[in-house]
Order: sequence, then C-alpha cells, then structure tokens
Amino acid sequence: MAYAKHQPAIAVPRSDWALFLDLDGTLLDIAISPDAVLVPDSLAALLTRTRAWLKGALAIVSGRPLAQIDRLMAPLVLPCAGEHGAILRLADGTVESTDRLPMPSSWVTRLQAATKDWSGVFVERKDRGVAVHFRQCPSRETDIRRLVESLVAENPDEFEVLPASKAFEIRNRGQTKGKAVERFMAQPPFAGRVPVFVGDDVTDQDGFRAAQAMGGIALDVPVAFGGRPSEVLRWLEAGVPTAEG
Repeated sequence: MAYAKHQPAIAVPRSDWALFLDLDGTLLDIAISPDAVLVPDSLAALLTRTRAWLKGALAIVSGRPLAQIDRLMAPLVLPCAGEHGAILRLADGTVESTDRLPMPSSWVTRLQAATKDWSGVFVERKDRGVAVHFRQCPSRETDIRRLVESLVAENPDEFEVLPASKAFEIRNRGQTKGKAVERFMAQPPFAGRVPVFVGDDVTDQDGFRAAQAMGGIALDVPVAFGGRPSEVLRWLEAGVPTAEG
C-alpha cells in the first residue's frame, strides 16, 4: 500500500475547511474493545461549535457502523461515513449504502467458531463486514491474519483484508474512506472547501490520499499530535473561535 504524505498540525484551523475526522485513535482514546471507549464530556460541545464555524462542513469518517457512531456522538447527529465508507449519511440526512456483494454470513460463523477458544480475541460483526480484534491477545496476530486471508481467498475479486489497529477487517474492495471523502466533497456544505482529513491508522490512508488529491491536507495523529486524541481536541479547542469570538 502506498502511504500518503502527512503534514504537521496546522497552527490555526481555517473556516474554509471541510473537516473529516476519524473516531478511534483520533477523537477517542483506543480502548481494549470497541464498546469500552470513553467519550470526553466536552466532545459534543466542541464538535457542535466546530461544525457551526465550518457552516456544517464537518463529518465523521470511521470504521464503526453508523449506529455506533451515533451512540458515541449523541446527542449530535452528524454527516457520517460508517464502515470505511460502506454507509454514508449526507448533510441533508440522506443515507446511502454501497451496492456491493454482501459478505457471506457464513464467514462470521466460521470466524467465531475458529476463535472461540482464543482468550482475548473478539469478532465484531458489522452491517457490511467483520473485524477480528486481538488487542488483548497480540500473540494471535499471525493466526488471525491467516484466518481472515483464508476466507478472502474464496472471493478475492470482491473482498480484501484491511489491517487495522490491533485488528484485521474484511471489507468489499473499493469501499474506502477516500471514496467517502470524494462523495461528501461533491455535496454541500463540503463542496468548494479545502478537505482536511484527520486520522491515525492505516485505515485512514485512503482518506488522506483523497484529501491531498483535492488540494487538501492529511493530518496523521501519531505524526502531528503525538498519537494523543487529547491533543487533537486541544488543537480544535484552541483554533475554533467561540460564538463570542
């Protein structure tokens, strides 16, 4: 995979940006499991303020399903791309999903059966794909890679393995965060703005490249913010003016 070039943090965010934010590892600290993340009390107010300043041009672009994003962002309902762009909710509330071949449900069953005795390994079923997490059992990384690769080998034209943070995912080929950014940028209120993608993981590389291809900016959290979501929030807090400002 070719990696995008990352830029250091911009001192002050600009009001002509279209801002695309990953969740885990970017706005939220990575947890031992997807359900264990903690949402900072100040996050909803900060994103509300940022969205207003950007005239609505703010979206969450995550590997999580849309329902999980909404639960974590409540009471906010933001433009979102879930499952790496498989499902999009545009700014007007329209929900779109990719018209791709569904992943065989038997793959989830087989993953669960194969890993049921692997302590610390978690199979996360998504609406359009599946992820196998090994954060609590890193010694199983090679086993899990081989397992998901063996499934994808049954239909490599339609599916691929996506390495993630202490996990491997199976997704449809061509279903990327970059495609989600392109779709958002073709619609108001994002169109005509400078795309800025903030992410932390290999799963965000497609988003980085899409933003840069349109003259925008890629901000890699480990490079620009020392790998700390708290620094991403501090950067926004400092750079986005208050209503009084």
